[in-house]
This record gives sequence, structure tokens and C-alpha cells, in this order.
Amino acid sequence: MNRAQRLAQDAAEAAEVRAYQTDPDVVALRIERVRRQVDWMCWTGIVLGLAFTMTNVQGFASAGTRSGSLPWLAAWVLDPTVSLVLLAILRAEQVTARYQVKTGPWVRRAKWFTLAATYVMNNWTSFAAGDPASIVLHSVPPLVVFVTVEAITDLRDKLTDAVLVAAERRPVHEEPVNASRRVLFGDYLAIARESWTPDVEITPAWVRRATGCSRGLSPRLARALRAEVANG
Repeated sequence: MNRAQRLAQDAAEAAEVRAYQTDPDVVALRIERVRRQVDWMCWTGIVLGLAFTMTNVQGFASAGTRSGSLPWLAAWVLDPTVSLVLLAILRAEQVTARYQVKTGPWVRRAKWFTLAATYVMNNWTSFAAGDPASIVLHSVPPLVVFVTVEAITDLRDKLTDAVLVAAERRPVHEEPVNASRRVLFGDYLAIARESWTPDVEITPAWVRRATGCSRGLSPRLARALRAEVANG
């Protein structure tokens, strides 16, 4: 094999490897792995930050009580109560963000209220004592939890967008209206537009049934058709 033949073989192998590396399913899988890593790290930081506040909240709630008494023991329940509500909200948002379902205003209000309650109870003693160093020390963990809670929802939403974008780049092999060419996004949208009637709710599942498109493409088609309907 001469040099030109070896280069041609290397080029063919490189093209095959690149084809697999840029395959939409492979890209989507990598994004899903990153999503899991982001979730794990954010959840770890949130849980550790909330655990840091537990002793201060207990001290705030048990002020003036005798150590070991029933009110003193009950004070340990306060911080986990607030934290569990916050974690439940975040767990639900983890699912809704994955499927890009928007939550109502009370979800954000509950999230902010639990975070604000944790911050105030954690810092009350420090503010009362007027100790700047203590205020900074006990402000950092709750504030880190606060910004992480806000950022993680956005990150999940954008990672879902990245998965959908990767899926949309897949060459479409479903049977098109004209079998001599590949079906494009506009073709599927035209099929969905013609199939839609005012009594039909536009959902990704309906779009898939009406057009035969892929699961990854159907949410974007549904959003586009809903926008067209909303604009008349």
C-alpha cells in the first residue's frame, strides 16, 4: 500500500469515527450525561448548604429553652421541615424542566419563601449581635443555595433544548409525502398544519401521530404550530 492509499484509508476511518461522534443520538447521550453530572453536583451543594444552616436554625428556635427539653428537641424539626419543602419543589422542577413544562407563580413564591425563611433564621442571632464576620459566614451558604436553586432550573431547560437540537439534526428516514427526497422541518410543519382542526389540542404526541415525525422533533413542531395558531 503506497502513501496515497494509506492516507485514503485513514481518511475513510476518520470519516467513519466522526460520523459516529456527531450522530445525534451520541450527542444527545453525552448531553444527558452532562445533565446527570450537573444535577448531582448541584444537589450535593444544595443539601450541604442546607445542612450547614441546621444548627443555627435550631439555636434560633430553641433560644431560652433548656438543653434536652422537649421544646429544645422540637427545635431540630424546624429546619428539616423548611428544607424538605424546598427539596420537594426542586425535585418537581427537575421533571418539569426536562419536559419544558412551565410551573405557576406559586411554585416560585414557595421556593423564595422557604429560602428567605432559612436565611433569616440562620442569621438572626448574628444580626442581633451585630457581628459582621458571623453575618458573612452564615450568609454565604443560604445565598449559594438561593442562586443555585435559580440557576439549576435554567440549566436544565437549556440542556433539554440542547438535546432537542441534537435530535433535530438526525437525517429523517420516515416515509415522506414525496419519497424521492428527505423530509424537512417545513414539510412536517405543513403536514401538521393541514391535519390540524380547531378541536384538536396541539401536543407532541398528536404531532407524531399526524406527521410520523420522530419523538425528538415533535416538541419543536408542536411549539411552531401553536405559535401559528395563536397568530391566526
